[in-house]
Amino acid sequence: MRLTVVGGGSTYTPELVDGIAGRRASLDVDEIVLVDPDTHRLRVVGPFCQRLLDHAGHPAKVLTTSNLRQGVEGASAVLLQLRVGGQKARRSDETFPHACGCIGQETTGAGGLAKALRTVPVVLDIADTVREVAGPDTWIVNFTNPVGIVTRALLQAGHKAVGLCNVAIGLQRKFAAWFGVGTDDVRLDHVGLNHLTWERGVTVSTPDGPVERLGDLLGEFGERVAEELGAPLPWMRRMNAIPSYYLRYFYAHDEVYASQLENPPRADVVIEVENELLKLYADPSVVTKPESLAKRGGAYYSEAAVQLVHALTAGGEPEEHVVNVRNNGAMPFLPDDAVIEVPATVDGSGAGPLPIRPVEPRFSGLISHVTAYEFLALEAALKGGRDRVADALLAHPLIGQYDTADRLADDLVAANRADLPWARV
Repeated sequence: MRLTVVGGGSTYTPELVDGIAGRRASLDVDEIVLVDPDTHRLRVVGPFCQRLLDHAGHPAKVLTTSNLRQGVEGASAVLLQLRVGGQKARRSDETFPHACGCIGQETTGAGGLAKALRTVPVVLDIADTVREVAGPDTWIVNFTNPVGIVTRALLQAGHKAVGLCNVAIGLQRKFAAWFGVGTDDVRLDHVGLNHLTWERGVTVSTPDGPVERLGDLLGEFGERVAEELGAPLPWMRRMNAIPSYYLRYFYAHDEVYASQLENPPRADVVIEVENELLKLYADPSVVTKPESLAKRGGAYYSEAAVQLVHALTAGGEPEEHVVNVRNNGAMPFLPDDAVIEVPATVDGSGAGPLPIRPVEPRFSGLISHVTAYEFLALEAALKGGRDRVADALLAHPLIGQYDTADRLADDLVAANRADLPWARV
């Protein structure tokens, strides 16, 4: 098996390779090809990834290239983890909305739209090359944010794609550790959109059958959950659900906005972490994953990606994974072609959402609202135009005022003109 990683020069990549090294029996990879236009990073990350594999006794070879066509040739699956514009663009996403009193974040609100506009055309060009060179049956696993919008763009263009986020697997691992059970014994009733999800149930397998443990998480473990997710415990108990950390941008907008004004943007922190990691990766004596990689984010990404690629390519029995997948009636209040993040059955034929119990209005209203924004965001990314950008911003529940949407649209276009071909005309 040849596995290609587009954006392979990322400091995330050793996390993925470490996961492959630890799951040799379940994912028989012969070659890992790292594709990235940044040749300096490839010269550092590539050899370090090879040392990780060698140290673990894994026989796979790491290849590096800045040539996309060369990199995807013969690939069984292609993972996308790119960042158009780099950390400089991320810093802009996290700061320019502040002038309008809005939170700055790279996947939510105006910053998230800016990233989608930069990213969707690039990802679609990459996917077209994958289809042409590797073949139309090659699976694309998308970890590139905003995952929901990017994955819908891929599916709408007819590509074999599944979107992946590490939020669900991170919570699954955390809850399993608290309960003292195996990770595979924990199943989440995970529902919503990417970075807009709730756990409405947490079931643990026992010799006597499955046991619902959400009540224990909101009871015995409640203070720990509240601290981890930054959400008030009484509110979670009233909602009878555990929200994704990203819902703080909606439910505590003003508090988060004030905090952002007082603290450096996340991009500045990540830049420091990446510089530290690249120095470690360049040290030939370092042959295991540095502990500081945990500060980069993306915990359990490797496990989720390896498991998903195995399900898509191994030709075995269907497996259950939480992924971003086309709705197809799973949530009747959404269009069939909306992309949702839910447990799904995954095998060589693709991913399909498992049946979902009716979604309560306290969740479905926000899901519907953000879905409408995501449809307009994708239209703006595909067709361009300042007014389409403003329309998408106006539809976002964190903005929703025409004066604010218009100003943000102008600021967004000005800040991202170099990465928006239609804006340079």
